[in-house]
Amino acid sequence: MRSDTEALQALRRSIDPNMIPPSSYISSWDFSADPCDSTGAKFLGILCSNPGDNSTNRIISIELDSAGYDGFLTHNIGNLTELTSLDLSRNQFRGPLPDTLKNLKKLTQISLSGNFFTGGIAGWINGLRNVESIDLSENLLSGPIPPRISELRRLTHISFSNNEFSGRIPDINGLWKLQTLDLGSNMFVGNLPKLPTKLRSLTLSHNQLSGHITSLGSLKELRYIDLSDNKFTGSITRSILSLPELNQLNVSFNQLASIEVNTHLGSGSPLQVLNAQRNRLQGHLPVSLVNFENLQEINLAYNGLTGRVPVAYGQRLGRPWKSLFLADNFLSGRIPRQFNSSALRITGSLANNCLSCPVTIPICGGGQRPASACIGEIGNH
Repeated sequence: MRSDTEALQALRRSIDPNMIPPSSYISSWDFSADPCDSTGAKFLGILCSNPGDNSTNRIISIELDSAGYDGFLTHNIGNLTELTSLDLSRNQFRGPLPDTLKNLKKLTQISLSGNFFTGGIAGWINGLRNVESIDLSENLLSGPIPPRISELRRLTHISFSNNEFSGRIPDINGLWKLQTLDLGSNMFVGNLPKLPTKLRSLTLSHNQLSGHITSLGSLKELRYIDLSDNKFTGSITRSILSLPELNQLNVSFNQLASIEVNTHLGSGSPLQVLNAQRNRLQGHLPVSLVNFENLQEINLAYNGLTGRVPVAYGQRLGRPWKSLFLADNFLSGRIPRQFNSSALRITGSLANNCLSCPVTIPICGGGQRPASACIGEIGNH
């Protein structure tokens, strides 16, 4: 137990005393008492084991408040070998994460999000054999994700978003319990890795990933996909759009060339949000989007789509479509009559196309392309 107390003392010493507010958890730490024998008012944020036999009480949880503590994470943290939960999130800790974290073999949850930690994670992450949830989001961490992360077989949640991680994302299909993977807003490159089949939520937005996204069609439990702001090419395939649990799909700001929606697709699909704006989509608007009976928000703006707005789209406006953005394409012809309704309760835009679209209608606000741009572009598309 002495090593546990010394670790807490070292943690407090590593924090600027001017950054420990009077009402904060750490200001309650009174080392004249034993952290595990003290009453609830002392050592706030600390939880100890309570063994039935005569063995020593040990610290099993540190969950600090978000008081703005400014300091470093002491290497003594590795002496808390019974720790199962460590939460230092939403503070101002900085500097590298100590390799002694690898000694925390019993850790099941670690959250260090919203700090200023720097450096890599390769030196310690492989030691956390029992970890189920890792949240390192919103720091300044860098370097690659070590491939051996795939050995942490109990992981259900990984969030490394908003850091400076780089390199390729390793294959993690061995993490068969993983349900949430958030690697958004980093500097990852390369193709999609092999992903575990139980994955429900996938966020890889704001990276430099490339290649095709076809492989996602085999992950039947996906409910949320955000691949926006990358360099993906190829198609939004039928297999992805027909994923049985998929609720939201965001592939905006990529270089995708086509969207495959066939006649039989969509019935029974839970898909509510489809965002594919700012790609390189060609061809006509997919009529069969109307078969997705739960679809509410559609954004296909800033692409190279041509042809007419399908009559069937008009019948879906407000029932259940709540937003429809088709601006900045090369759509032509008259708009379905339902778009003219003054009772239309829908957000969206048909601006900057080649449509016969009266500017008196709100969804046509912004006008259309000049005829000269339309003739050439429709020919090219």
